Amino acid sequence: MRKAFYQLHGAVLLAGFTGILGRLITLNELMIVFYRLFITAITMFFLFSLKKAIEKTSSRLKLQILLAAIFAASHWLTFYGAIKYANVSIALVCFALISFFTAVLEPVILQKKLDVAEMLLGLLTLLGVYIIFHFDSQYTTGIILGVISALLASLFPILNREILKKTNVQTLLVWQQSFGFIFIALLVPVYLQWDSEVRLLPTFADLCWLLVLSWFCSVWAFQLSGAALKKLSAFTVNLAFNLEPVYGILLAFVVYREDQLLNKWFYAGLSLILLALGLHMLLVKRRSSRQ
Repeated sequence: MRKAFYQLHGAVLLAGFTGILGRLITLNELMIVFYRLFITAITMFFLFSLKKAIEKTSSRLKLQILLAAIFAASHWLTFYGAIKYANVSIALVCFALISFFTAVLEPVILQKKLDVAEMLLGLLTLLGVYIIFHFDSQYTTGIILGVISALLASLFPILNREILKKTNVQTLLVWQQSFGFIFIALLVPVYLQWDSEVRLLPTFADLCWLLVLSWFCSVWAFQLSGAALKKLSAFTVNLAFNLEPVYGILLAFVVYREDQLLNKWFYAGLSLILLALGLHMLLVKRRSSRQ
């Protein structure tokens, strides 16, 4: 059981490290996602093919995966854009808005009852982001991209839950990464029309960090969380992944000393977001105990 907890928090820490690498890699946001999806898709296809875990899927299901893949790829695109136009901490604070958007969109998409408690906690998170945005306008573009990123991040897991009723997670991941790569590849000419000076090829250092991002923060993180899920409940795993923005912000403070770049309103907004996160953990734990 202890090993499972280590595996779980290792996966969360690796997920939180993606923001650090997003700032470290000198390519723009589009090319970061382009290479990340390309490397991850090939690696997952190779690993899951060896395990014979990839199932045949219908054309209808592939269309559903394609839609989820577009949302997922767009999420990463705007997430790394938020890092480039602001910083890691701002991007991860905005990422915490996923709880608000999920509380709003999940009942609409799945036609289920609105959860008032989750909605209120989401609004508390929204207030935290508003405080940061209202009193610190230097990161306006980055915050807007971060909010869009959180919106997109709330959409594809909702779709994935429905898709996983019809296939296994390995099949979903391989097709989703592949479709996401194709979508981003189609955007490259659009970016070149907008900015002809976009650098397409990574430096050697960028390539090394892209391999770390793809193999460790994507493939290995999935393997760790999957192994932990065999021993721990889905509730415990989901609860731990709520800590991803916290881990990422702490890493940004240590690695880039971003704590020196942020004003008191950032910490005021962050405090509200952490309060909402803590209350949400208590709420989910209470409901799980009742069940």
